[in-house]
Amino acid sequence: MFGKSIRNGISIITLFLLLPIINSCSDQQEAPPEPQAHPQTKFYLGLIPEQDLFSQKERYAPLARYLSAKTGVDVELKILSRYGNIIDNFISGKLDAAFFGSFTGALAIKKLGVEPLARPEYLDGTSTYYGMVFTRKDSGIKDAAAMKGKRFAFVDMATTAGWLLPLHYFQDIGIDDYRTWFAESYFTGTHEDAIYDVLDGKADVAAAKNTVFYRLAGTDKRFLNDLQILATSPKVPANALAVRKDLDGSLKIKLQETLLQMDQDDQGKPILLKFGAKKFIETTEKDYEPVFTYADDIKLDLHRYDYRNQ
Repeated sequence: MFGKSIRNGISIITLFLLLPIINSCSDQQEAPPEPQAHPQTKFYLGLIPEQDLFSQKERYAPLARYLSAKTGVDVELKILSRYGNIIDNFISGKLDAAFFGSFTGALAIKKLGVEPLARPEYLDGTSTYYGMVFTRKDSGIKDAAAMKGKRFAFVDMATTAGWLLPLHYFQDIGIDDYRTWFAESYFTGTHEDAIYDVLDGKADVAAAKNTVFYRLAGTDKRFLNDLQILATSPKVPANALAVRKDLDGSLKIKLQETLLQMDQDDQGKPILLKFGAKKFIETTEKDYEPVFTYADDIKLDLHRYDYRNQ
């Protein structure tokens, strides 16, 4: 009996000693889970001013709605007033992705580490474009000497076709400083305006991308009849979707897969057709090598380059 009492006493003491540990374990089990990061619901997609505002919106809005439906994020288009604004908006944190031109894409890769995902393959099977320097056929301009004292129209200091190409061309034909060689040089802001300015006589020479030139020529024969091409650039990637480097990995994959599989989706096919493309193809940093090389040729350091029009 006495032994049994001792055993009961020991059991009670042991129970009291274990209570804090039991309570501690219970508290740990009932503690609320760590708060989880909210999934991204809004996605800001930037567009360069390749065409006028209304044409850009008409072309990209159906694609934005399609991406919203397929990815579960609300894709909102931000059509920018200048090419270089895309870089500024990424730096200030206002964009998640953009359809970059080849030069703004190369700049964003070097300056911001953006990741290209996909670009369109057009209805003619091409996924690249090139720049053109052109004049009126009746201008008599064929070389540097004939350009002396004339007017030159660039597009923007953040374009391959409308800036990088003419600088390279000037170097090739012996124009050391275009600012003193031409009576006037200015920036039009869009490829369309640069082409029209030469056609209408506001500028004597200009540079723009071939895809815009031939799209305009498809509806107005004056572009082919009245304008003459003086030089072209290497082929560079068509406007590709690239995302900020810290974008959620699962969303990045979903965006790329959605674009690459559009041509196999009954809902995606008509949107592709309206966009002017057969499909989207995978795009990587390597596709921008022609732009990197072209910039190196004229000793333009993309890491330090100030893309704001002067």
